[in-house]
Amino acid sequence: MIARIWRGITPKEKADDYLAYLDQTGLADYAKTPGNRGVTVLRRDQGEHCEIVLMSLWDSMSAVREFAGENPEKAVYYPEDEQYLLQMEPLVRHYEVARQIAPGEALP
Repeated sequence: MIARIWRGITPKEKADDYLAYLDQTGLADYAKTPGNRGVTVLRRDQGEHCEIVLMSLWDSMSAVREFAGENPEKAVYYPEDEQYLLQMEPLVRHYEVARQIAPGEALP
């Protein structure tokens, strides 16, 4: 399994609107892409800014390519992202999920 991690920073006053926009764009596209296993959306307010991190889980890099295209390291952006984001980070990070432990599950 692959974890794909993207990070963006918005002005704090635009964060709620940006999260709603993500629901309609990136998160909707994640949900309809075969091989997607879900996404966790993290938010951290930092003074005047808000950091948003998306951690999506995928069956394989092939599934990631179905979402992101042939260059899966490149961040995927939507037309109105520029209205919310303070900078457009060009790359995302991918990690192989080495362990995933459910609550109450015994460690190996």
